[in-house]
Amino acid sequence: MCGFAGFYDKIKKNEKEKIVKKMADRIIHRGPDSDGYFCDNNIALGFRRLSIIDLKGGNQPIFNEDKTMVIVFNGEIYNYREIKEELLEKGHHFSTNADTEVVLHGYEEYGENLFNKLRGMYAFVIYDIKKKELIGVRDIFGIKPFYYYHKDDEFFFGSEIKSFLEHPNFDKKINKEALEPYLCFQSSVLNETFFKNTYKLKPGHYLKYNGNKLIVQEYFGLDYQKQDNTLEYYEKLVKETLEESIKYHQISDVEVGSYLSGGVDSSYVVSKFLPDKTFTVGFGEKGFSEIDLAKDLSKRFNIKNYAHVVSADEFFDTLKTVEYHADEPHANLTMVPLYYLSKTAKEYVKVVLSGEGSDEMFGGYNEYNVSKLENIYLHFPLFLRKLNAKIARKLPHFPGRNTIVRDGNKLEDRYFGRVNIMSTEEANSILTSKYQSKLTPNDIVRPYYEKVKNEPDVLKKMYVDTHFWLPNDILLKADKMSMANSIELRVPFLDREVWNLSKILPTKYMVHKGQTKYIFRKVAHESLPEEWSKRRKLGFPVPFRNWLLEDKYYKIVKEMFNKQFVKEFFDVEKINIMLDKHHEKEKMNTRKIYTIYAFLVWYERFFIDEK
Repeated sequence: MCGFAGFYDKIKKNEKEKIVKKMADRIIHRGPDSDGYFCDNNIALGFRRLSIIDLKGGNQPIFNEDKTMVIVFNGEIYNYREIKEELLEKGHHFSTNADTEVVLHGYEEYGENLFNKLRGMYAFVIYDIKKKELIGVRDIFGIKPFYYYHKDDEFFFGSEIKSFLEHPNFDKKINKEALEPYLCFQSSVLNETFFKNTYKLKPGHYLKYNGNKLIVQEYFGLDYQKQDNTLEYYEKLVKETLEESIKYHQISDVEVGSYLSGGVDSSYVVSKFLPDKTFTVGFGEKGFSEIDLAKDLSKRFNIKNYAHVVSADEFFDTLKTVEYHADEPHANLTMVPLYYLSKTAKEYVKVVLSGEGSDEMFGGYNEYNVSKLENIYLHFPLFLRKLNAKIARKLPHFPGRNTIVRDGNKLEDRYFGRVNIMSTEEANSILTSKYQSKLTPNDIVRPYYEKVKNEPDVLKKMYVDTHFWLPNDILLKADKMSMANSIELRVPFLDREVWNLSKILPTKYMVHKGQTKYIFRKVAHESLPEEWSKRRKLGFPVPFRNWLLEDKYYKIVKEMFNKQFVKEFFDVEKINIMLDKHHEKEKMNTRKIYTIYAFLVWYERFFIDEK
């Protein structure tokens, strides 16, 4: 796991070298072990290394035999040995044992066809010195980040946006279109980031740039191709595929540990991996910690568990650091505990396995489980459901009211992913006019629904979550919080071969008789006690709601809400009313308050402190 930064412009070579070193140093946390650079009259490449494979020989940038191509690479290719054997047979010569060199020679041999051979997590840049052309690539799920800045004839690229701040020609401006969607989704969901002219390369995409023309192209799309077969057939296939993936994800020249919560995903990984060490995090408040569950499972497998209890003071004190490492404002409350989890693991290992991705591959979220009664209701004509919803909105609360209101719309008009913090109307009502937007969550997700318009509702939900919730939330925080502590985090559920299984697995084996991840839980039950394999998904609760009821933490947020710069973005009176109503227990506004607060902490760090 590493980090890279670079740019393509007309600055003189000797100046390039100074700038790119500063850019790489800004992300030293991604690679504290060593650094490396390449510059010519067109391009500058900078690299920071966290040594995992070929500790002595894998330094970057790496060149091909005749030094006509050079690469900087972030990630791991788990099938690099198989690809290397193919390349050796074709006459390629290697100077290292690193997976990075395999990618470079693979591109020489196969061109863009290489990308669909790679099994792993990756973001990389290859520069063709003869053609004066660079190509940048991101893995199929978006496990590793890839950002680029393009304005006029300036082109920067890197693992983190913050490296761009070191380039003298980076025009640091906020993207005014990004704030309203963020308030709806709790993370940055647009292709253009919160920094104007700065973009995310989408998962499964590559770009090419030659100093004049930028081309962005998809090389891998997620599509479902369901194939019916017996439950026994798929149980065997799931078991074999997951065990193989977990085995591949252990490949390392340094010790590998594992994160462990009380849920079935990380517990299953641990049961098959059996590492020497597991790591857990929780809170002291009752009902907000799975530390005891993790320690119990670790004890059953004779594994040492290391845990950290995050206090309210630690949470608030660390938030500015967390938002800095996130690059863009991010309001998933679990970012902070994940930061401390990574910090704990850093004391003992360099690499950890984790359970992200199981829900998207096997249908694990509670929203995918529609009750029999609601399913019958959803078959009523839409016009009737709309009428019922209109009537229900005017009535006092009663059991089922929220379901009737929600189901008064088509799926694509009511399900925007795992999180919907505010509606467009709510967001615009608290924003100043220059940050209001007509762009709705419907507008953002509609193109994705269109691609799966003939699929059942559960697959439509999974498709939207895989393209929004997974890369913009789950994987972003996993990468950024682990790399903030120089830890490599690997996700064996998000593997190309696991996807090849998931895309054919019938939905009846995903959600079955009110149980999510049905077939995965059956497989997990062979390795785990029943209370683990059947445990309902709880997420990772954070007691922020309770903290806001305490004067100390209410005042911290209150102070931020009333800083001078806040009125640039928000109606200060309205957000203060929102906060006060929560503190007085009149209305619980936890997630809305935190989403606003996280943005303000982020903005202060990047645009006020950083001057």
